[in-house]
Amino acid sequence: MTTSGWLTTKGSKIVDQAGNEVWLKGINWFGYNTGDNCPGCLDACNLEDMISQIASRGFNMVRLPVSCELLSNWMLGKCYEAVYNSGLNPELVGKDSLEIFNYTLGLFRKYGLMVLIDIHSVETDIDGHTYPLWYTDRIDEVEYMASLAWLADNYKDNDTIIGIDIRNEPHGGAEESVRAVWSDTKTRNNWRIFAQAASKVVLNFNPNLLVVIEGVQVYPKDIDTNNYVSLNAGDYHNTWWGGNLMGVRKYPIDLGSPELNRQIVYSVHEYGPTVFMQPWFEGDYSYETLCKEVWHDLWLYLVEEDIAPVLIGEWGGYMDDQTLKWMRCVRQLIAEKRLNYAYWCLNPDSPDTGGMLLEDRRTWDGERYAFIKELLDIV
Repeated sequence: MTTSGWLTTKGSKIVDQAGNEVWLKGINWFGYNTGDNCPGCLDACNLEDMISQIASRGFNMVRLPVSCELLSNWMLGKCYEAVYNSGLNPELVGKDSLEIFNYTLGLFRKYGLMVLIDIHSVETDIDGHTYPLWYTDRIDEVEYMASLAWLADNYKDNDTIIGIDIRNEPHGGAEESVRAVWSDTKTRNNWRIFAQAASKVVLNFNPNLLVVIEGVQVYPKDIDTNNYVSLNAGDYHNTWWGGNLMGVRKYPIDLGSPELNRQIVYSVHEYGPTVFMQPWFEGDYSYETLCKEVWHDLWLYLVEEDIAPVLIGEWGGYMDDQTLKWMRCVRQLIAEKRLNYAYWCLNPDSPDTGGMLLEDRRTWDGERYAFIKELLDIV
């Protein structure tokens, strides 16, 4: 079985080349962004066996976090050794990190899984996603762009990779001096301007890829009078890192042509009260209050008004009562709106959420899987 080919969009849906809806039902699998130089958990499981299990359990896509630094190293021919159990993965012996990546892509294709490459951090670091922007003191925008261009060009004939998530979780709060903004300014920290330019670079090398563009953290309540000048939290709409797409209404991403614009998928991340007690979790919230008072204005309007597709690129959490209430609301939203999603995550060692695998890093958590299987079973 192979993938269904290149994808594009029609209104708020992702579609194949024949115009048929493709509903992305994914799971995140980190490791390449942390310095392991391979998918995580390979110290305890076999790569092909885990990929076959992901596919057989109903997922059709894997969001695969990497770093810009990793891609830059590959571009320069620096392909370091990976961390894995050679006894459990004898087929990986002798392969460097890039060769394992290519081998892994072949396995994803073999089992019919699409892959979304997520530039999870600028530098290779398990905590690299906590840095808010897309450049650091060591890696600037030019190198970042070059790594995206290399990725798009090097795999332009491989439709297993359906898209690139340009940068994971651009963020920065109202009172922070370093923060990503979404506006019409020409400042270096304007995520919208960089994302637009980076998407053009990607599509110049492969116009068939989806470019996945996340939001920011804060957006001014009145952008005409406060174009990110204020440091007062009360002047902003605040949400999760990368989860604020309010700016798209006034300042949408424009790649210069209808054809290229149809490759745009916007993305947010949604988490529950045990990750952070957002104001909307206080009191007796419900599915209805979340839709009306939170999600609609932040990003759901893009789907409800048929403007563009949205991918919930990360959502998940521990199966406690407090988190489950919120997760049931998200599950209902995904089902009713047929939203594209990628569960966070397969790995059990995500401190905020845990993962789909148990602590032995090879056995599936039956309770978690039963919860998400209700979505996977919807056709």
